[in-house]
Amino acid sequence: MENTDCRLEEAIQKWTARLLPELEKAEATDSSGQELLDNAEAYVKDSKTFKEQGDLVRAFEALVWAWAHLEIGQRLELIEKEEK
Repeated sequence: MENTDCRLEEAIQKWTARLLPELEKAEATDSSGQELLDNAEAYVKDSKTFKEQGDLVRAFEALVWAWAHLEIGQRLELIEKEEK
């Protein structure tokens, strides 16, 4: 079980580090896109809370949902990447 926890912690750290800059560059094109961005950001916060509580499975799952909201928004052109 310890190995699984270690792998989950590494995955959470890796994907959080990749997701946060993407969210910073993301810009909603309309209110639906803003809703998706708000949800993605909420899932990132949930992930942090779950991790602090030691619930690594839910912490990772919340990151997956955050990525999903971001990618769906981009594919539907409700979210654009702002070039900085």
